[in-house]
Amino acid sequence: MAPWEAALGETVAVPTLGGPVEMKLPASARAGQTLRLRGRGLPGNPPGDQFVVLRIVLPPDSPRARQLFEQMKREVPFDPRAGSGP
Repeated sequence: MAPWEAALGETVAVPTLGGPVEMKLPASARAGQTLRLRGRGLPGNPPGDQFVVLRIVLPPDSPRARQLFEQMKREVPFDPRAGSGP
């Protein structure tokens, strides 16, 4: 997922054994966070659950992307090493 999808919460397509499904990401999602898709795992009676581990992917490096990250660095007070977050 893109950083803004993680921050804002978005609906994204997720591959499952039965084909892709739409999954709503919560706002402020974190890399490594695990979400469950009930009944979308291994077939059976009842079907199993599928667990999705979130991964944040940065956009390709470009002058505009770098400019936006620099702007966030200046304007958003955030220290990722200060603790576990909200």
